[in-house]
Amino acid sequence: MSRKINPFVFRLGVIENWRSRWFSPKQYKHFLREDYFLRDFVYQKFRKMGLEKIEITRSAHKLTVSIFTSRPGLIIGKGGGGVEALKNELEKKYDAIKIDPKAKVDLRVQIEEISKPDSHAQIVAQQVADQIEKRLPFRRVLKQSLAKTLQNKEVKGAKIKLSGRLGGSEMSRVEWLGKGKIPLQTLRANVDFAKANAYCTYGVIGVKVWIYKGEVFNDNLKIKNQNAK
Repeated sequence: MSRKINPFVFRLGVIENWRSRWFSPKQYKHFLREDYFLRDFVYQKFRKMGLEKIEITRSAHKLTVSIFTSRPGLIIGKGGGGVEALKNELEKKYDAIKIDPKAKVDLRVQIEEISKPDSHAQIVAQQVADQIEKRLPFRRVLKQSLAKTLQNKEVKGAKIKLSGRLGGSEMSRVEWLGKGKIPLQTLRANVDFAKANAYCTYGVIGVKVWIYKGEVFNDNLKIKNQNAK
């Protein structure tokens, strides 16, 4: 089962939290559409700047977009000018897609720094994709990226998979490299998963990354285990 489902989605509500946090049964489809376009806009703009994840939080008349990145200086800009420019662009984008043109929403942008980028799957996947686009040998990219990821003490295991016309070959194939353990079936296992695409002249190369960071034991999980007994 875990081989056919996103490891992050599989652990939602157990050890992972939702990337969009709000509740509105009547406006669900409209808020979902707005979140999708806002998140896609930010991702396309900053995907090569160490972007890890984008969280969206809503309240009555406030919308907060939190951007987690390993290179916050590139987004913030000189004197915070980058954040103000991004906020203005997001406000224009939001005004164009929101369902109620008269509704006023206070849109805020927060930039959060990622201290250990090599232990986050999304950043590693994008770095691998960038190197593949530069036509570096894919086997060397696999070995170097895996070794760099495993240097972090919190990483217990990792796996990187490439698929497509690797090296410009006529027939597409799958190559992967992994080390350590990745318990996909264990819900309390902190498995970070991400995908990225490398756009080459001979086609698109898909990149998938799994990073295992040990097991998570929190109070909610302990209560669930006690109730099960």
